[in-house]
Amino acid sequence: MSFTEESNEDGKDLRKPFLHTGSWYRMGSATQSSMTDKLGSTTHVLRDNSVSVLFCVLIVALGPIQFGFTSGFSSPTQSAIINDLHLTLSEFSLFGSLSNVGAMVGAIASGQISEHIGRKGSLMIASIPNVLGWLAISFAKDYSFLYMGRLLEGFGVGVISYTVPVYIAEIAPPSMRGSLGSVNQLSVTIGIFLAYFLGLIFPWRVLAVLGILPCTILIPGLFFIPESPRWLAKMGMTDDFEASLQVLRGFNTDISIELNEIKRSVASTSRRSTLRFADLKQRRYWFPLMVGIGLLVLQQATGINAILFYSSNIFKAAGLSSSNIATCGLGAIQVIATGITTWLVDKAGRRLLLMVSASGMTASFLLVAVVFYLKDAITEDSHFYNLLSILSVVGLVAAVVSFSLGIGPIPWVIMSEEPSPSTHS
Repeated sequence: MSFTEESNEDGKDLRKPFLHTGSWYRMGSATQSSMTDKLGSTTHVLRDNSVSVLFCVLIVALGPIQFGFTSGFSSPTQSAIINDLHLTLSEFSLFGSLSNVGAMVGAIASGQISEHIGRKGSLMIASIPNVLGWLAISFAKDYSFLYMGRLLEGFGVGVISYTVPVYIAEIAPPSMRGSLGSVNQLSVTIGIFLAYFLGLIFPWRVLAVLGILPCTILIPGLFFIPESPRWLAKMGMTDDFEASLQVLRGFNTDISIELNEIKRSVASTSRRSTLRFADLKQRRYWFPLMVGIGLLVLQQATGINAILFYSSNIFKAAGLSSSNIATCGLGAIQVIATGITTWLVDKAGRRLLLMVSASGMTASFLLVAVVFYLKDAITEDSHFYNLLSILSVVGLVAAVVSFSLGIGPIPWVIMSEEPSPSTHS
């Protein structure tokens, strides 16, 4: 019995792709050779496996860019929103945190959404509340629309934060999985930097409208990339599964070995598409799951969101007059550091980078805490006050760089590489 027959044995699976699977990429051998003769080397370049995979990654990376833009929006807009809408500081702080509330709901729902309508369909679903959320914020007259928009954004971001790393892991060749997996966090930092930079130029309502752009580009882009081969295999869509894998690896690449590996993996989980809680008692399930979840909890426990949401205020408290410009510089440094990690992750290894990252963040936060404690104990006229201001900025930048070297990108890579597909949802 084939893996397709096994997966459809019950015959009642209603799951199907929300968007076209991308099987139109498939070309017959006669068409392929005639096209190659006509277009020459250009066709070979476009069919190269890395080009195909990189194109798909660049499209879905717009999702994490949206994530980053949401995270960075509140920092350069705080004073303007408070003044325009007559909010208190606590009301604005609630606005900043509501994206996390929406993200929790989106993250909880994302596994089942992704399993039932596909990875591309999930990203389409996530894009819609993001667009609506930014529109609500841009037209807000009081805190009600502001809060509603932030919750909608958060829900979309929650779905994106699960779907994009899984999609990238499922389409990437094993040799590129680590570096391509790190693109998720790199894209988040690019989104944060864009929010900081554009916040220097545009008023907050225009900035909210600009926040729509990543998802408005992502929506049509999803029609030009193939669905995840592994998800298509789970659904028993054999022709689409093979076509998707072929375009991702190149039309002249032999995919038979990888094809059979995916078939075997899917066949082993076809009788039970999701795990029961009782199964999590088995070490092969609970250990990698706890490692991944533990790293994600550690990632959030570092307080990085508080730094990114309110970096402008932190720099102002440190004594910098141009706090928004300093915030923009911090965003640029974070992009560079995460880009370095994307290159290092498959060379230095996950464990070493995590150890360096955690140690660096510990030392940096300790420095910042001591500096701010000492600043409260001395007067601004003191010779040490300016030195302490410089040290606080150095500590903050070092903390963000350390985060970007390991704790930021690597947990997403590890979770997407979780060995059992059954635990993904």
